[in-house]
Amino acid sequence: MKSKSVQILVLASVAACGAAFAQAPAAPAPEYTMAYNVGVVTDYRFRGISQSRLNPALQGGADFTHKSGLYLGVWASTIRILTDIPGGKGPVELDFYGGYRGNINADVAYDVGLLRYQYPRENFPTTVNTTELYGALTFGPATLKYSHSIGSETFGIANSRNSGYLEAAATFDLGNGFSIVPHVGHQRFSGTGNGIASYTDYSVGLNKDLGKGLVASATVYGTDADKGFYASPVNGKFLGRSGLVLGLKYNF
Repeated sequence: MKSKSVQILVLASVAACGAAFAQAPAAPAPEYTMAYNVGVVTDYRFRGISQSRLNPALQGGADFTHKSGLYLGVWASTIRILTDIPGGKGPVELDFYGGYRGNINADVAYDVGLLRYQYPRENFPTTVNTTELYGALTFGPATLKYSHSIGSETFGIANSRNSGYLEAAATFDLGNGFSIVPHVGHQRFSGTGNGIASYTDYSVGLNKDLGKGLVASATVYGTDADKGFYASPVNGKFLGRSGLVLGLKYNF
């Protein structure tokens, strides 16, 4: 009986090894991937300042990523900040970007690229359209990023070449699909007399992965921006005031 039991165990081991060797090899990584997203937010905040007059906005985008690290993308959102200005036009923001991501070592990743903020139909003497170079370093859950304006005007601020935005953020996984995202940034506008437009913003977001591509979010925003400079021309409300923004996004 003992000999027979040993034979059975040996045969079982050989069969298991044969099955393991017979498994199909892992499929190679695709040359590129395409990802899409659509969503809605109760207020579109860009660097802490409401672009939708503290009202809801529709948003969506598409991303192409090559396995080499090269990526291209486009993103859009409805806005009101330009049409609220008497005689102003520009109901949509379009962002076009491209760059390269990679790893310095096992602990540090980098991301460098170019981003163009385009506002179709905008009609102001000082253009709102802005181009920025950016670079970011990620250490575990934390990311430090700097964006540098390369045009003579930055988001409609005249003579503001070399303005920049420095930000730090982190994403902490809380388990069960929850994550928390603290963020702080400083927008600096260069040029004589443009200091009043500079400010610091901060936020804390709570995200929940609902499955099947759906992600819900709740984010508290705040800034120390000048209340007069960043007041809505329609109702005088401070566009950088503290507030809660809810969002729902579908990734596919």
